[in-house]
Amino acid sequence: MAEATAPLKRSHAAGGWGALRSCGKHLMASGAVLTGAKAMLKANQPDGFDCPGCAWGDPEHGSSFEFCENGVKAVAWEATEKRATPAFFAKHTVSELRGWSDYELEGQGRLTEPMAYDRATDRFVPVSWEQAFAGIAKELNGLAHPDEAEFYTSGRASNEAAFLYQLFARVYGTNNFPDCSNMCHEASGVGLIQAIGVGKGTVTLEDFHHADAIIVIGQNPGTNHPRMLGDLRKAAQRGARVAVLNPVRERGLERFSDPQDKIEMIRGGSTSIASHYFQPKLGGDMAAIRGVAKVVFARDAAERAAGRASLLDEAFIAAHTTGLDAWRAEVEATSWGAIEDQSGLTYDEIETLADVYLGAERVIATWAMGVTQHKHSVATVREIANLLFLRGHIGREGAGLCPVRGHSNVQGDRTVGINENPPAWLLDNLEAVYGKAMPRKPGHNVRHAIEAMVEGRSKVFIGLGGNFARATPDTEVVEAALRACRLTVQIATKPNLGHMSVGEVAYLLPCLGRTEIDRNAKKVSQIVTVEDSMSMVHGSGGINKPASPHLKSEVAIICGMAAATVGSAHVDWAAMAEDHDLVRDGIARVIPGFEDYNVRVRRPRGFRLRNPAAERQWDTPSRLAEFSAVPLPVEVEHQAARRTGGQFVLQTFRSHDQYNTTIYGLDDRYRGVYGERRVIFMHADDIAAMGSAPNARVDVVGSADDGRTRRAEDFRLIAYDIPRGCIAGYYPELNAVVPFNKVGDLSDTPLSKSVLVSLAPRAEAAA
Repeated sequence: MAEATAPLKRSHAAGGWGALRSCGKHLMASGAVLTGAKAMLKANQPDGFDCPGCAWGDPEHGSSFEFCENGVKAVAWEATEKRATPAFFAKHTVSELRGWSDYELEGQGRLTEPMAYDRATDRFVPVSWEQAFAGIAKELNGLAHPDEAEFYTSGRASNEAAFLYQLFARVYGTNNFPDCSNMCHEASGVGLIQAIGVGKGTVTLEDFHHADAIIVIGQNPGTNHPRMLGDLRKAAQRGARVAVLNPVRERGLERFSDPQDKIEMIRGGSTSIASHYFQPKLGGDMAAIRGVAKVVFARDAAERAAGRASLLDEAFIAAHTTGLDAWRAEVEATSWGAIEDQSGLTYDEIETLADVYLGAERVIATWAMGVTQHKHSVATVREIANLLFLRGHIGREGAGLCPVRGHSNVQGDRTVGINENPPAWLLDNLEAVYGKAMPRKPGHNVRHAIEAMVEGRSKVFIGLGGNFARATPDTEVVEAALRACRLTVQIATKPNLGHMSVGEVAYLLPCLGRTEIDRNAKKVSQIVTVEDSMSMVHGSGGINKPASPHLKSEVAIICGMAAATVGSAHVDWAAMAEDHDLVRDGIARVIPGFEDYNVRVRRPRGFRLRNPAAERQWDTPSRLAEFSAVPLPVEVEHQAARRTGGQFVLQTFRSHDQYNTTIYGLDDRYRGVYGERRVIFMHADDIAAMGSAPNARVDVVGSADDGRTRRAEDFRLIAYDIPRGCIAGYYPELNAVVPFNKVGDLSDTPLSKSVLVSLAPRAEAAA
């Protein structure tokens, strides 16, 4: 039986001197080298700010350096000396700016003043804050119904801003909260709520220090949450097995050189991360996990037949779960042919993964958007939970479920009320605290918001951060939908391409960044709070001088819009804009788990929100952890592509010089791409089979079964280590071929990791 997959061939590790050179390059490019370097010393520190990048947890006893390469990029991007002033907008029409790239537009620097769109000149022009708030209130109050407005949130918003935002919208009268989580980990939340009663992971950062095996599914920490590599490295060094399931060979999951390990850096050494690296085909993770369970059940039956103890944790299963027999029957009824074909893995590979699972006393399963952006993602999350239930790998040290969220506070936003389908207790508590009836009708998620704008049912879009037009699927459809709105409002630190899809009335409102000092009228510095992937809530206080004296905090902007729109009879918006402690007092009165919020959050590293499932208490209908018994999908996309012929399954992902839709640079160092983004990663044999060659240019053609033409033009083919029939490339450039109306079952998440496309040579396209 194979102990590991084939030896890794690439010699260069992730991190190391390359990461340090990249940090220096981005700090230099910002024009604020000293400011950026000083800021990094306060990143993720108890007396500093929370990194505006990923949501990976901070250690209980941190070092003086708690940042990574992409954290430096995020801080340098925000702390830049470049400014997008009114003079810049006076020189360029919005129609012209719509033709710029994401990188070019955000490269203009920080917004400095509130701006309004002047349709007569097709330009943004400066306005006062008072004029902006009054104009927004006029449009909102002129709608036929509050449900004609969409209130979008990005995961970078603080707990305080998110709480006030949902309070504003609900006092106004709607539950329309399309949120960035609808496009990434919605399936994790839905699946985990069904399985364990809470839509969050059960592990702490310290659990990674005790795990014997860590199964990493559909994620690339080297680019998306690099500090995770430090914890995986420590686990590997102490002998834990790290089994990776990822269609693409990712450098950070192979080897990592920690830039903070002086000896390793001096010696030029590195640490192997993955003890086993498996490459399922896109959409094949559920089948792979089912195959592991099938091996476990077969071996358990053999152990029992021989009179030996069961391989399963029978005590845990009996006391804490329900539904095992139905799932076991489903697993045993699933053929090995179906498992191998759908997963893209061989029986031997799956058996090796089962060896890792069975050979460990403490197992963590961790995943990201490679799991959650498929049609059957909720079922896959349930299958992962099923596997961990079998041997009691939940609710004890060194074991558990760990969805790794992307943005720095996307989990916290949902915790404090950003939810289009709010639980009754939340609305009851809001009504009791603020004395105002709250809307009870479920609102819009991202998919429903797009549909409503396309159909003309929604006429106002307000974006609290982010880049909605570029983050969402079907770029042309969404941009046109935004331009058809009566009002668009964008709260942001920098201009981006999504801001150029303006409604008939449009405002661009500049806010403070996470790294900047937020002082109220009394010159008292304010802090905000965030929640990481491990449910730790901690404070964040900026240290840099604001980019402009005209900037307001997100909290102040929301309060200004709210006061102008709904008045202050129920909520003292002005007081909360001046004192964030008052906002936290409100959160403590409404959201369970935030008692003594202002005291606890000022302790070093903050506090952890209670997770009942981590204590083996299950808030499910049965009051038990629930096994899921569903068949494998009848067909996943790579099987459909093979059946129809001439198609491939596309996954979109980030480059290394990118965070979400923010493009820091044009390089993808770990994948060997420099100075460009329009590339398609593809197996060499697939390139040859289509009669082409590496470096050839192609157009990517998406589905048109709903009458829409979807095409992304002019991409270079790169031969890469990826399963045949599967291809990959960067978003947002490839979002143009991702249909917004094809979504995950039960989650409505776009299928950005399983897009059926064909490739047209550029000569053919031109003809």
